[in-house]
Amino acid sequence: MRKLLIITLILVALAGTAWANQARVGSSGAQFLKIGVGSKYQGMAEASVAATNDIYSLYWNPAGLVEIENWAVGFTNVNWLLDVDLNFVGAAKYFEDFGVVGVSATILSMDEMDVTTVLEPDGTGQTYTASSYAIGLSFARQLTNRFAFGSSVKFVGENIGNVDSRGIAFDFGTLLYTGFNSLRIGMAIANMGPDMKFTGNALAVPYNDQSDSTSIPVGAELSTTPYNLPLTFRVGVAYDLEVGPKSMLTLSTEFKHPSDNEQRGSLGTQFAYDERFFLRGGYKFNYDEETFALGGGLVTPLGNDTQLVIDYAWQDFGRLQSTQRFSVGFTF
Repeated sequence: MRKLLIITLILVALAGTAWANQARVGSSGAQFLKIGVGSKYQGMAEASVAATNDIYSLYWNPAGLVEIENWAVGFTNVNWLLDVDLNFVGAAKYFEDFGVVGVSATILSMDEMDVTTVLEPDGTGQTYTASSYAIGLSFARQLTNRFAFGSSVKFVGENIGNVDSRGIAFDFGTLLYTGFNSLRIGMAIANMGPDMKFTGNALAVPYNDQSDSTSIPVGAELSTTPYNLPLTFRVGVAYDLEVGPKSMLTLSTEFKHPSDNEQRGSLGTQFAYDERFFLRGGYKFNYDEETFALGGGLVTPLGNDTQLVIDYAWQDFGRLQSTQRFSVGFTF
């Protein structure tokens, strides 16, 4: 219990220190880090921090990786807004008497776009692309029979045309198994790290001292304003309830405090039959556009302790219509 209290206090202190300087709406960049992965949890409206127990814990709460018994791999495709695609792939392995080690990669991409200027607003005939990525390494360990801790380090990058930005971010998470039936309490901090800044060849410009008519232009570089990472604090509870033969209902709730927006909440539920068939639903509170979510899943044994896991989620996005996510994974 002393370890639990110390770690919890450290996480709360870190969160408070970070938000003291980052309580500004719309102030952060690297927004792709806020696009959730794992269709299971999207179908539950992201009420995930206490419910997560599979490969997608790499994103939601690294402490949830302790539920992996051997190997787990997963892939998610997110059909995001405005023809933007986000793909996630992760793998994790349990090592006896050590813990669970995981790796992940997230890539956001979009189609080519026309280059426009003030003089040529209809396009110059040139095109450019934009993309973002995060490469992560995670570790989780069951510290006691009731308490688990996990952390991740992520190398983050963004590219727009001929400029790019690179940085590093950290995630921390805990899971407390209360001992009261199946009640769990989860807490996680995501995307803690130093500011990022765009640099690159496109920022190189000639400089001419206008006060000296004889001056010769020299090379210079425009300086961009650093931007914060989208720091997010989550806390929530989850509870499993037997509702019939081979039937389980999971109830989950989550409170979220992002550094660049207002406080938000989620309620989610999952109905499981025979640990193979799943139906999910949830609702988001105080979001600009997102409201209810629906999803489903299927687990199919393939033999030799190998299972195929398929999940789908649909998320209402108000005036922006909707988004869809597809996930496929294996445990073995």
